[in-house]
Amino acid sequence: MSRTAYQLSDISQIIGAEASIVEDETIRDLLTDSRTYIGGSGFLFFALKTNKNDGHKYIEELYRKGVKSFVVSERIDESLFHDANILRVKSPLQALQALAAEHRKKFSYPVIGITGSNGKTIVKEWLFQLLQPDLSIVRTPRSYNSQIGVPLSIWLMTVNRELAIVECGISKKGEMIHLEKIVKPSIGIFTNIGPAHQKNFTDLREKTVEKLVLFLETEVLISCRDHTLVQEVISEKYSGKHLTWGKDPNSDLVILAVEKTANHSRIRAKYEGNESVISIPFSDDASIENACHCWLFLLHHGMDARTISQRLSQLSPIAMRLEKRTGINRCTIINDSYNSDLASLDIALDFLAMQAQGRDKTLILSDILQTGDDPESLYTKVADIIGRKDIKHLFAIGKEISSNAHLFEHLNVLKFENTETFLNAFHEHDFQEMAILVKGARTFGFERIVHRLEAKKHETVMEIDLNKMNQNLEYIRSLLNPTTRIMVMVKAFAYGSGSTEVAAALEYAGVEYLAVAYADEGVALRESGIKMPIMVLNPETVAYDTMIRYDLEPQIYSFSTLMKFEDALSVHSEKTPYKVHIKINSGMNRLGFDVSDVSELAPKLVALKDKLNVYSVFTHLAGSDEAKFDRLTEKQIERYNESCKILIDGGIKDFMRHSLNSNGILRHSNYQMDMVRLGLGLYGLSSNEEFRKNLKPISTLKTIISQIRIASEGEGVGYSPQSSLPIKTRIGVIAMGYADGLPRALGNGVGEVSINGKKAPFIGNICMDMSMVNITDIECDEGDEVEVFGNNNSIYTMAENLQTIPYEVLTNISQRVKRVFFKE
Repeated sequence: MSRTAYQLSDISQIIGAEASIVEDETIRDLLTDSRTYIGGSGFLFFALKTNKNDGHKYIEELYRKGVKSFVVSERIDESLFHDANILRVKSPLQALQALAAEHRKKFSYPVIGITGSNGKTIVKEWLFQLLQPDLSIVRTPRSYNSQIGVPLSIWLMTVNRELAIVECGISKKGEMIHLEKIVKPSIGIFTNIGPAHQKNFTDLREKTVEKLVLFLETEVLISCRDHTLVQEVISEKYSGKHLTWGKDPNSDLVILAVEKTANHSRIRAKYEGNESVISIPFSDDASIENACHCWLFLLHHGMDARTISQRLSQLSPIAMRLEKRTGINRCTIINDSYNSDLASLDIALDFLAMQAQGRDKTLILSDILQTGDDPESLYTKVADIIGRKDIKHLFAIGKEISSNAHLFEHLNVLKFENTETFLNAFHEHDFQEMAILVKGARTFGFERIVHRLEAKKHETVMEIDLNKMNQNLEYIRSLLNPTTRIMVMVKAFAYGSGSTEVAAALEYAGVEYLAVAYADEGVALRESGIKMPIMVLNPETVAYDTMIRYDLEPQIYSFSTLMKFEDALSVHSEKTPYKVHIKINSGMNRLGFDVSDVSELAPKLVALKDKLNVYSVFTHLAGSDEAKFDRLTEKQIERYNESCKILIDGGIKDFMRHSLNSNGILRHSNYQMDMVRLGLGLYGLSSNEEFRKNLKPISTLKTIISQIRIASEGEGVGYSPQSSLPIKTRIGVIAMGYADGLPRALGNGVGEVSINGKKAPFIGNICMDMSMVNITDIECDEGDEVEVFGNNNSIYTMAENLQTIPYEVLTNISQRVKRVFFKE
């Protein structure tokens, strides 16, 4: 087998560690995230320390699960890990990078390095598509382009490959030199420069110079000559062979003309005196730019014009995200149907584990193509990966994986020669309450399998970007002390985002607590496999028995609720003392004990200490989002602190304290105490414009154009038309109405949607299941995508048009609208 393997003792010397090795171990896998470990030997965990987390916190957990080798920078009590191997270094990140750099030296085949502000992943994946028929290629998994991701990508290099393609990204000055030492690219592609990740650079020029560091020792560098700043910096600082494309006549590949249709582009260009034409199945400017980078590389590589034209015409969209969809028979579908290699399989299986929520995990997997391994070695590796991920059922589709099905002896395996054979044998009743990962090489056409497995709903969807949700979570964590815990609000269907899926992602991300509004929301989470603590904010006394059975923790806000919960516990004595949360009304004047009540409350809680565990005492701020309420906030904190002191003096001790909501976290972090309650901030929304810059809205609401029609001057549109059309008008009927959560108040030009990058105002009244928009000046067709809110049509603008807040817009989206969750 050609899989990467090092003895731990050799790794110790490479990274310059102070080593305590009980038993030398063969290391095959590098681990930087404790959540991705399922089991098995040969793992080396790097306890990375960042501004947001510390890997040393997870050593004990990993050791209990079976990991025996660790790279650390802090002193740990080795007596607690009697048979563990400890490698102590100054910086585990630098050690990881040093190991990757040493590994890179073993290989002499070409390495393509790619950087830029946009297009890195697309260019990498398209080059893989274009070159895969001829070469065995290793490439960066998805967008593993960071200080951690790049060394993990280089670790995938093996002797049986012929080319590596590595993308590199940076977020601040001084980072690229570390990546250059690891990657040592022989060929470079500089895609472009733009404002992404700009905040840590003084200007675009500084960022351009920093990115160019990756290529200072490359033999050849490819870029677009029309990007003036990039061209200028390369001319000043790069001494190797520089190949350019662009409209500039001095380019090596001169673009003479670009002709666009709805879904295709025809590009005519001249290279070394010869004209040629390519067609690509895309019409957007970004795709044209990415394709031209690839075109010039293929010319430099020596591919003939006919082959280049044929392969570029067959480029496929890149699925850079894993999508979670609702399946038939209460199944969950993870769609990764365009990509199949060992590294991405590992990533996709981790996402499957995050979203499985207690269900049996099933894998539908095609042959893995163009790896360079002999089949038995390849599928031995696949079996090893799958074996560590607790997969129960495997549908093996393809001649090679079927021939090696005996290697998956621990699984229930069904074999199919090709996708058609699988679809012919498909029966819906075979798939019941499973979590299913569909992962196949593009040529197998697994999108047909996804279509058969997916529950059929209408074509309006709300996409939830779990990457952005995690970025928002990490931003909030960066504002907190390391010991401050986070409770996340997943009430109201997680603000319209899908409570079960969001909760599963939060559990995976290490959030300590969840909160729901009512008991039935908590019950639904428990029945979906969510095990983390859940507080109920508005517990109805009739639901107390249910809450106790499902281990849901109530907010106690009055003497009557305290008495009734005590009564409910009398029939569940085996569960006492039971965690409860005491709510203090410090000025919101909603639920809670008044400060004047606390002196009476304290002895009652002391008398019930065998039955109740007062886990937290909290309050809610009425105006944490605006400076004009800061005096009120200070007064509320004073009242809350007074209440806590009375409880402590009265004998209630060791409870957690929390007062801050999302805006409170952002504006009053000095009051973060033991825990904070994160709500709308997680979902990327804030009423404070300054904080919106650091938060990313996670939801995009989309539908389609169902029909296009022409209405004549003087006609009306829809029910009870308020006016006649002044001119002949082209109308798009879209598949969303007020039953989906699209407010009727947006009709008659109050609101608008975005179609192909242009705004289309609503025309006429919004109907129950559909609505109409004016597309007279927009080039579009039936079936085209319509963005109701998202990147091109801000939810804040929609809320302003409705004279409300974004929270109301989000929570009003009907649950009949399909939620699609995705992660890169």
